[in-house]
Amino acid sequence: MIARLRARLAPEHVVAIVFVAAMFMSIMDTTVVNVAIPTLGREFSASNAQVDWVVTGYLLSLAVFIPASGWIGDRFGSKRTFLFALAVFTVGSLLCGLATSLSQLIAFRVLQGVGGGMMTPVGTAMLFRAFPPERRARASQVLIIPTVLAPALGPIVGGLLVQSLSWRWVFTVNVPIGLAAFAFGAVLLVEHREDRAGRFDLPGFLLSGTGLATLLYAISQGPVRGWGSPVVIATGVVAVVAFVLLVMVELRRVEPMLDLRLLSDRLFRQSNLVCLFAYAAFLGLLFIMPIFLQEARGAGPLDSGLTTFPEAVGVLLATQLVVGRVYGRVGPRRLMTGGLVWLALCLVAMSFMDASTSEWTIRALMFATGAGMAFVIMPQQAATFATISSADTGRASAIYNTQRQTAAALGVAVLATVLTSAGGSTTTPEPDAFPVVFLVAAGIAVVGAVLALFIHDEDAASTMGSRRRDVEVEVAPA
Repeated sequence: MIARLRARLAPEHVVAIVFVAAMFMSIMDTTVVNVAIPTLGREFSASNAQVDWVVTGYLLSLAVFIPASGWIGDRFGSKRTFLFALAVFTVGSLLCGLATSLSQLIAFRVLQGVGGGMMTPVGTAMLFRAFPPERRARASQVLIIPTVLAPALGPIVGGLLVQSLSWRWVFTVNVPIGLAAFAFGAVLLVEHREDRAGRFDLPGFLLSGTGLATLLYAISQGPVRGWGSPVVIATGVVAVVAFVLLVMVELRRVEPMLDLRLLSDRLFRQSNLVCLFAYAAFLGLLFIMPIFLQEARGAGPLDSGLTTFPEAVGVLLATQLVVGRVYGRVGPRRLMTGGLVWLALCLVAMSFMDASTSEWTIRALMFATGAGMAFVIMPQQAATFATISSADTGRASAIYNTQRQTAAALGVAVLATVLTSAGGSTTTPEPDAFPVVFLVAAGIAVVGAVLALFIHDEDAASTMGSRRRDVEVEVAPA
């Protein structure tokens, strides 16, 4: 049976199946847990500040291991590293579901973060190594499934599990998925190891982990404690100092853990910049919309999840039916620019919503927002690694995922700060504050659209079938 599966499944299909299953579990875990936070506070008789460490501990653990994941995968093998990370995440999920105290739960969430921090970058590198450049657009169509569907399903699944069963199922639901993905990957994945991974870069590991962890902590706590809080200022200063030292140290090393020289590549650098603003606007919206629905309109968590879910449908339909088909002819620059302009227009339209706005109008706007983001996400994922060699893909993936984690935290922090500044807080917001928040998100999307104009389609020619053939004809000798 195993021999038959190996004969029928191409290596890229094996990677795609394992990656989608693992990423779906990992990404959905974040939004599922958010739904359970109030229940955890009651279960353990803990304050909001104490329960928040269930999320913060996971976030900080991710921050330490994401930058190091590229080197670990190159040094020990991508299959071995990915399966180890998947096992750690799955075991951590089981232990979270069995936790008998809040301190145990936080510790097991940190363990989950160790697995999640390595799993996503190494899985991304595996996917883009398995798919040749001319099929990167297809790889992006695969990658977009867990990236978009999982966070949208999280509130719905979390609401059902917490209301109908127990908060423990929020964590243990990962276990069967993790076991199945591990067994499938252990049998069918092909190992890949880079000969020039180099020695372990201890200064790079310490500085990158410290810098990203303190940055994300400062960003996440700024809207809650106030940006003038001593804790926020101190961790922000530590983050800046760590990143300055990181740049100085890593640029002097022949084989750095976080290869910042890759940012000298024009397409890789510009795609990451566009991604930073695009994801900040989009993920910031996904953070704000449930607050608007639940606090300004009185919707329950499940109804809120069902109202925001159409954005995932919009992304998936637009990706599979439109963007995947026109990418090779139109190119990433125009698709990404148009998608971000459309996102900005949708956010401007949302600024006119209030308590009397029809739920179907909101759902239609969420669907339109998702459809617009499809024109950003898929081309950006396909183009980002177009000029990155297979040997550098692991370390490039670490940079890419570090940037995406920062973008998510930054978008949430900026919009939460605007919401609290305009009136109230994220738990008791003033309804009049939401229009300002949506307009700020639109402004972030516009910045991303401007940056997308500086992407050069010819840099991504290897991922565009028709454009690649045109370039080859132009440079062919007469």
